Amino acid sequence: MTQTAPLMPHATASWLVDNTALSFEQIAEFCGLHILEVNAMADDLAASKYTGRDPVRSGELTMAEIEKGQADANYSLQMQKAPVNVNRTKGPRYTPVSKRQDKPDGIAWIIRNHPEISDAQIGKLIGTTRNTITAIRDRSHWNITNILAKDPVTLGLCSQRELDAIVAKAAKKAGLDDQAGDDARLGDDRVALIEELRAERDAANKIAGEAAQEAEAAAWLEAKRAAEAAEAAGES
Repeated sequence: MTQTAPLMPHATASWLVDNTALSFEQIAEFCGLHILEVNAMADDLAASKYTGRDPVRSGELTMAEIEKGQADANYSLQMQKAPVNVNRTKGPRYTPVSKRQDKPDGIAWIIRNHPEISDAQIGKLIGTTRNTITAIRDRSHWNITNILAKDPVTLGLCSQRELDAIVAKAAKKAGLDDQAGDDARLGDDRVALIEELRAERDAANKIAGEAAQEAEAAAWLEAKRAAEAAEAAGES
């Protein structure tokens, strides 16, 4: 029987990577993620940095359970308290005042990363109006220069499950789902993304190293010329 995943699997995995000595396999299994996703978090290669969510505070794990996993790499973490599914009631979503300024960033992220999601679905998920979504989509929003696309889950505007459900529904409606090869394709995409990001990082490190060597060589040459000039001046 498949174990229930944490309420916010990516954020939980990020916390476990940063705060425990659990293996990537243990974290991936507990959070219901692919091990490459966990590896990318550990290497800071994830497309967006997730804000960690403490599963101990939420009651999904205990420190004793984490210690068991740290002591035995083959141990499978057990969910202590399954997350509660909160059913949405009809009507607009309430967003705390402190989060309302983040709505445009979350909307921009959905528009950029999931163009298959309709404005009506975005409005229901984020709790906003179609006029706002349209203004962000056509870049006529009054504050467009300050809007930065950010994951609405990490902003606290919706849960990962709500976002995943709408993405799946929109993809199915748009005919984008691939029942036979979806998992394989996603796996290949993740591998390709991680390899691409690693290549970019290695190239940047190489360029930085070459620049440092060139600077060192230039400094040595300048010092040599100065010494030769001083020696020539002394002889004269």
